[in-house]
Amino acid sequence: MKLLSYSFDGVPGFGLLDAAGIGVIDLGRRMDGIDDLGALIEAGRLAEAASFVDEPADHTLADVTYERLLPWPGKIFCIGVNYGGRADEYADKSDAAYPSVFVRFPDSFTGHEQNLLRPPESPQLDYEGEIVVVIGTGGRRIPMASARDHIAGLTLGNEGTIRDWVRHAKFNVTQGKNWASTGAIGPHLVTMDEIGDIEDLHLTTHVNGELRQDDHPRTMKYSIEYQIHYLSTFTELRPGDIIFSGTPTGAGARFDPPLWLVPGDVVEVSVPELGTLRNTVADEFPDGSDHVAPEPQ
Repeated sequence: MKLLSYSFDGVPGFGLLDAAGIGVIDLGRRMDGIDDLGALIEAGRLAEAASFVDEPADHTLADVTYERLLPWPGKIFCIGVNYGGRADEYADKSDAAYPSVFVRFPDSFTGHEQNLLRPPESPQLDYEGEIVVVIGTGGRRIPMASARDHIAGLTLGNEGTIRDWVRHAKFNVTQGKNWASTGAIGPHLVTMDEIGDIEDLHLTTHVNGELRQDDHPRTMKYSIEYQIHYLSTFTELRPGDIIFSGTPTGAGARFDPPLWLVPGDVVEVSVPELGTLRNTVADEFPDGSDHVAPEPQ
């Protein structure tokens, strides 16, 4: 089952893809008391939603606008320097025995086919393609052996970053990770029954068609199951919480010279089982407006 958040004629909604993958079945009008996809997960009603998968579509995908997959998740965790070789990208080679963890705010992400915004305060907008975990069943001190049972599904993320603001202070990345709409999440929440071995998923990131990142979760230092175990040790994971599980080597900051994103660039994060998350870069202006016209050459 593939679920999505969308708007139709400016009205927000949520639903699932039809069997053909070209239509949207509106769950809002079929499920009483549920206002959005986050509420559906929190209510533990994914199995009920699946019962509508063979109904006729209410909209075509071409007629809807993708919105942020979960409108207002409670917690968004991000795991740093986790894929094979990532730690080698940093001058500080000290590596503790535990994951690097930071958090982001919901409005730092936008949806599939929405603009990524480069703020006027910095040109250093970078991409980070990731596999994203959405928690379905909460808990504390979750054992690794049962961690997968706590996952509602997987989706894709671009954990977009303003690089110079990440380095404003030691031991602190919050400022560079939370600019409005610098990242994206989507397009769909794919439930675990459609996903085989997580370690076999093939994650790629392309910028303007050029392959920049290419890896598999099997190279992670800290597996997704371990991430769930570790995070749930110090805080209770709740349905609808999100984990960005790490990004492979190949971010723009690591090229010489760095390859920052500019207006008009198209970033595509893909996993065959999860689809492709696609966003175009635009400039954000102080008044909140944006445009995608390429920079002068």
